[in-house]
Amino acid sequence: MAKVDFNTLSKLFSDEDASREYLENLRWPNGTICPHCGNMEAYKLTAKEGSKSPVRKGVYKCKACRKQFTVKVGTIFEDSHIPLNKWLYGIYMMCSSKKGVSAHQLHRALGITYKSAWFMCHRIRYAMTQAPLANLLGGVVEVDETYVGGKPRKNNKGENVKPTKRGRGTEKTPVVLAVERDGKARAKKVERVTAKNLREHVQKFVSSDSRIMTDGFTGYRGIGKSFKSHETVDHGTGEYARGDVNTNTAESWFSLLKRGVIGTFHHISDKHLDRYVDEFAFRWDNRKTTDMERATEMVKQVAGKRLMYKKLVSEADGS
Repeated sequence: MAKVDFNTLSKLFSDEDASREYLENLRWPNGTICPHCGNMEAYKLTAKEGSKSPVRKGVYKCKACRKQFTVKVGTIFEDSHIPLNKWLYGIYMMCSSKKGVSAHQLHRALGITYKSAWFMCHRIRYAMTQAPLANLLGGVVEVDETYVGGKPRKNNKGENVKPTKRGRGTEKTPVVLAVERDGKARAKKVERVTAKNLREHVQKFVSSDSRIMTDGFTGYRGIGKSFKSHETVDHGTGEYARGDVNTNTAESWFSLLKRGVIGTFHHISDKHLDRYVDEFAFRWDNRKTTDMERATEMVKQVAGKRLMYKKLVSEADGS
């Protein structure tokens, strides 16, 4: 994709017609496709001369199934009354910020209600959901886990229980990560950190001819049987690197997630954590592109994904 200059961005984010044309070109590069039946025979509706019945801009009609549609149908934008140019600006903001953007920030920047901004953020995160890998992660792959959110547990005296370095003793939620050196990452929330859960996550996303790098956590013992090799560093003794053996890439990924939680979101609901993890994974996987290229890649993923507000709020427990 050619670099987009400031004037083009300004028009895209201020003109809804320009935003609609941009989305149509991305979604239908080879011609308009009906989202209802998949037919490519469609035409744009226009009002007849002298007609008193206006036609909304961007409405098409399929010659096969005779149904009407716009570029928003069958995407995260469907049934939204927020103008497309505000949607694109929100996507751009979320794709260009390493630590994420809060719903309050979008609410202020876009001039929409907080409720609408919150729903918008989650729909964008849903579109960022990690697609199945065309190829498994390979080469040198670092595997690690971290703990997100939660409050310290209380003992029978009502005092906070001091957590261990790994987050045990808290109500935090574990997130497991497998990340290629200089490549892509796959992360997900797990209910518990066990040897079985760790092994299943790694085997699902990592090629068997990979070198696995972990810390000395006992849950990783025996994992090397399924891969080319398994090498560890012992953080407990102050060892963080031995030659090329380290988990620094995984630590970098987790530091972005943690800084987002602490500095931007402040609190993340356990029920929504997977979508936040997907958001950070999407930006990581596209980190070598420009902000607009990253936003464009995200917009290419909006089709076929609907997140209904009722479903979203039924999951919520305060975030």
